[in-house]
Amino acid sequence: MTSPMPFHETLDLTLCGNMGRVHRLCREVITAAVEPLGLTQSRWIAMIHINHLSEGATQQQLAHSLRIEMPSLTRTVKQLEQQQLITRRVDEDDKRSRKIYFTEQGQQLLSTLKVLIVDVKQQLYAGLTTAQLDTMAYGLVQMEENARRCLTLLSQEK
Repeated sequence: MTSPMPFHETLDLTLCGNMGRVHRLCREVITAAVEPLGLTQSRWIAMIHINHLSEGATQQQLAHSLRIEMPSLTRTVKQLEQQQLITRRVDEDDKRSRKIYFTEQGQQLLSTLKVLIVDVKQQLYAGLTTAQLDTMAYGLVQMEENARRCLTLLSQEK
């Protein structure tokens, strides 16, 4: 007697493929919600990451957090600076490095952005229990750890 196939194996795409698709859709929803604030996807994501890293993070730390190369980040950072949402200051300890800080206008916009994201998350999480959300969160954290371990092992094999 065979056991029934697990639900995650019945998905049209792999579980990872579905996570990627849902992630992109969620990003699109937030981007549409924050468009009236004058923020593109790359800008609002950068602002959230700067906030997560805390002000005074370097551009290199931000690039690492976003998992993008510095040239890709530079354009977005310049745009945020032109909108007067952030300022960049030379790091006193490392003159080659620049640290990022929110302006007062940037802090205000960040507060509005956070409120909009909370509202969108409530809509996206509709119909899911706290237990379901926690299970997904624990699973994602474990998958991320596994993926990082796999990358480390693969890079050591080279």
